[in-house]
Amino acid sequence: MRSVTSFNDSWVFSEGFNAADAGMLQAGDPVSLPHNAVELPFNYFDETSYQRAFTYQKVIAWRPDFAGREISIVFDAAMADAVVYLNGEEIIAHKDGYTPFEARLTGRLRESDNLITVKIDGSENPEIPPFGGRIDYLTYAGIYRDVWLKITDPVAIANIKIEPRDVLSDTKSVSVRCDLANPQGLAVAGTVTALLRDANGEVLAEAVGETSGESVTLDMTGLKGLSLWDIDAPVLYQVDVQLRTDHGRDRLASHFGFRTAEFTVDGFRLNGRPLKIRGLNRHQAFPYVGYAMGRSAQERDAELLKHKLHCNLVRTSHYPQSKWFLDHCDRIGLLVFEEIPGWQHIGGEAWKQEAIQNVARMIERDWNHPSIVIWGVRINESQDSHDFYVETNRLARELDPTRQTGGVRYITDSEFLEDVYTMNDFILGNEELPGSNRPRTALRPQQECTGLSRKVPYLITEFGGHMYPTKIYDQEQRQAEHVRRHLEVLNAAHGDPSISGAIGWCMFDYNTHKDFGSGDRICYHGVMDMFREPKFAAYVYASQCAPSEEVVMKPVTFWARGERNIGGVLPLIVLTNCDEIELKYGSLTKRVGPDRETFPHLPHAPVVIDHRHFTKDELGVWGMKWESAEFTGFIGGKAVAHLRMVADPLPTTLEVEADSKTLRAEGRDSVRVVVRALDQVGNVLPFLNDAVDIAVEGPARLIGPNRLVFQGGSTGFWLGSTGAAGNISVTVTSSRVGTTKLDLSATSEGAARV
Repeated sequence: MRSVTSFNDSWVFSEGFNAADAGMLQAGDPVSLPHNAVELPFNYFDETSYQRAFTYQKVIAWRPDFAGREISIVFDAAMADAVVYLNGEEIIAHKDGYTPFEARLTGRLRESDNLITVKIDGSENPEIPPFGGRIDYLTYAGIYRDVWLKITDPVAIANIKIEPRDVLSDTKSVSVRCDLANPQGLAVAGTVTALLRDANGEVLAEAVGETSGESVTLDMTGLKGLSLWDIDAPVLYQVDVQLRTDHGRDRLASHFGFRTAEFTVDGFRLNGRPLKIRGLNRHQAFPYVGYAMGRSAQERDAELLKHKLHCNLVRTSHYPQSKWFLDHCDRIGLLVFEEIPGWQHIGGEAWKQEAIQNVARMIERDWNHPSIVIWGVRINESQDSHDFYVETNRLARELDPTRQTGGVRYITDSEFLEDVYTMNDFILGNEELPGSNRPRTALRPQQECTGLSRKVPYLITEFGGHMYPTKIYDQEQRQAEHVRRHLEVLNAAHGDPSISGAIGWCMFDYNTHKDFGSGDRICYHGVMDMFREPKFAAYVYASQCAPSEEVVMKPVTFWARGERNIGGVLPLIVLTNCDEIELKYGSLTKRVGPDRETFPHLPHAPVVIDHRHFTKDELGVWGMKWESAEFTGFIGGKAVAHLRMVADPLPTTLEVEADSKTLRAEGRDSVRVVVRALDQVGNVLPFLNDAVDIAVEGPARLIGPNRLVFQGGSTGFWLGSTGAAGNISVTVTSSRVGTTKLDLSATSEGAARV
């Protein structure tokens, strides 16, 4: 029977690499994985600092249970161009920085101590996707995902592929293909058993087949009483495959869901019903540590997208992302558009072959995830390349005929080889270009972009972003325009039934190359900042959820007379899913409904308060007294939300909030902590630029510096586990807002997975 245990701890890290020294343990720093080779500042750093070689080493002692078994080390990912050595002998090389690879140690281990050496090269090698051109994101060097020690009998299960069938029927079926691993080429006779289990582990069906060492496909039919996987009810089932041969036993399980997902000329349909996609793009980066964040941080990003931003889809721009992230998307009902690594550039033939292999690696890793509804098989925003993209599409359809393919482009009249025409439409804002005679346009008609005479399945995969970068501390008027642009595109997508939906660029700000962004190595394209604190535009997405899920009422204002150009707060957008918003200012009270005239197609149009509701004199002019305001949201005539904004905000409270009060002691678990400066009624003070000092006591380490500065009234940090259990005390001190303490704990849990 297989054993898969964490191999993350007790590594030695050193800079540089020499193949001649791969068989000798080098002096270095003790580290645990996931690990970023160079811990970076928040901004204004030289991204070439990690574009070089590094060495990771670990001693693995011989164990009696290794005898007669297959031993390997599984790397979930490493950036990039990794080479693995055992006792100085090269075992495997893997170029791609985003897909898993396995180093087989069988037959090479000494019955004593053995040295694993891994060379990582952070150079932007033009022979490896996404490199060769310029890319608008960073590829941080390091073994940044988990590593596992895998032990199996000589014949084992390599992979399983689960294909639900007759999904919308009362009587369903499922096909299970079991691929075997037999690296020694042994003669095999045995049986494969597939068990279908529900969430409680109860066996619902069973199928058995014989094997002689080849792949085996088993069918379970006549399945009744099963539930669909849906975004509101993501019911998961498990297939448990058991192998018994004359060379031992193995077991491998995978979750899946019964669902259909189809992009059509009339929009996207999930389980046969229309669903307008409303999503955001996500990079997998974090401040200071780049890609090197483990399970909890990955899962938290999925939760933010689903439950804070109320999106129904995420695009994994521009590469396959963590399995922890995808597993959680399965559990919480968040749809996924997953794509191969790349950004505009297409390299030579060897480069293309590597990208084609990336298609296979991505699909074979992730084909059982019900959350994934489309494969991205084109290099993001690349030019047409007929033979190359014929092959990526052919391979994707061969490996997984159950999902459609897409290929993200920004050029018009592009050759359509995929099943879905996926388009980055940045037309909004082009009216400002010299010589433009086009009026303000949210989205172009799809046939203008495709150049086709007919309509096809069509999805907007990016908009916004570089067209209007906005910082969390920007002037209110710019933030209001940022909000309006997201509103206009979502409204246009909802208004065109042939558009499956729109995926905004992007979830949060991210570090980038010097060739992009604001000059400080940050692209301020997110609806959240890098600490995942929401900008006003985040509430464009959040407000589209049903009030039964969450009542949202967010005025797009800091509530000050002199913050905007010329002065005043009108027009004032209130992002909400309420029926009406009541604004009380001094002795005046006005109640206003959603602006359906401007935003007729949104599920929940914003309330826009302007001079139709308040005269210039009613809100007062420059030099008059500024009053506090009270906002009340009404649904069905009943008050359901209330917010007070004071005319004289003063630093009053230092709020320190953690995503969780516990973290796992083992491995590299982490928890995000957000710090906010609040006024006397609990609103963030957007322009308080005070520094905060952070002190941590107990078994946790602070990720990043211990002194941070508020940006937009907030800042944040992550705490990482150290391997020990116990109580953790965090003290945050501000010269303006005092000191706040937070108590957490590190708990001991098993780190193994099967």
